[in-house]
Amino acid sequence: METYDIAVIPGDGIGTEVTSAAMEVLDTVAENHDFQLERSTYDWGTERYLDEGAMMPDDGLDRIESADSIFLGAVGHPEVPDHVTLNGLLLPIRKGFDQYICKRPNKLFEGIESPLRGYGAGDIDLVVYRENTEGEYANVGGREHRGFSNEVAVQSGLFTRKGTERIVRSAFEAATEREGHLTSITKSNAQAHSMVFWDDIVKEVSEDFPEVEVSSLLVDRASMDLVRRPEEFDVVVASNLFGDISTDIAAIITGSLGLAPSGNINEENDYPDMFEPVHGSAPDIVGQGIANPLASVLTGAMMFEYLGDGKEAAADDIWNAVEAQLADESAPRTPDLGGDAKTVDVVSDLSDRL
Repeated sequence: METYDIAVIPGDGIGTEVTSAAMEVLDTVAENHDFQLERSTYDWGTERYLDEGAMMPDDGLDRIESADSIFLGAVGHPEVPDHVTLNGLLLPIRKGFDQYICKRPNKLFEGIESPLRGYGAGDIDLVVYRENTEGEYANVGGREHRGFSNEVAVQSGLFTRKGTERIVRSAFEAATEREGHLTSITKSNAQAHSMVFWDDIVKEVSEDFPEVEVSSLLVDRASMDLVRRPEEFDVVVASNLFGDISTDIAAIITGSLGLAPSGNINEENDYPDMFEPVHGSAPDIVGQGIANPLASVLTGAMMFEYLGDGKEAAADDIWNAVEAQLADESAPRTPDLGGDAKTVDVVSDLSDRL
């Protein structure tokens, strides 16, 4: 039986709850498809930071580099500033393993009501390719004259030709496999260097994909259109910041952050990929047993897709089971979806369907 080594980082808050729930489902599906997951769990996160002053150990990347994949729950703690948690765990893994694609699919499932009027199952179905290792989230800059009236902060975006071209090319390739439409989100009217550079590279790469229809939208216009006509989006490509913002909008218009999976991908397979739900650690509901596990379950499906070796069928089983559950009015639903079910109820029902 094939075995895959999965580095599991439950993280903070409900991350531990939804990770445990998702792993139960993933183990069931793996057994059905004659493979197994061998998990190594790492208690990295803000509890470790509060105890030891660091989100993960200095050799953290070395410890997990040999894993076949990484599964992350959530990061964030009300007692620790977000920039500490993000820069102490999530971003070092993304950058250290050159996971330059953040892939985030969003679909309006049957049985889920969008906050937008007039949209039904399948009317919204898009995937965002977000640049994941540079751009506006490059840690370039600093602060000087702290505490004085002339204190200054400088934060510089970093856009390289290699980094921009590879994310754009990956998005074009995805568009050829979907509906053949790509939307590039920029702010090139105001950012005349970085975003015009981005636009230039989109135009260059588009010449290799004449079958793909290309649109370019400023981020403010794109944000409006995601709300007023989301059906026009298929594949979206955006910089680190704009991709981050647009994917939260896309998750909400398809029903809930509790349904949104994501993957951090290194397409060359030089390093392990990392998969995580889009939602955060939700400290307001920790310990209540009501966290929606479906984003983590679908995140696991994405992980199976990228394990390769024919694991796509296992991923399809998960997607089909989630779709069937959401379409079933009698199925358990957590409060974010208008129900009163517990996390364990959702997982039990999914396991029965699998």
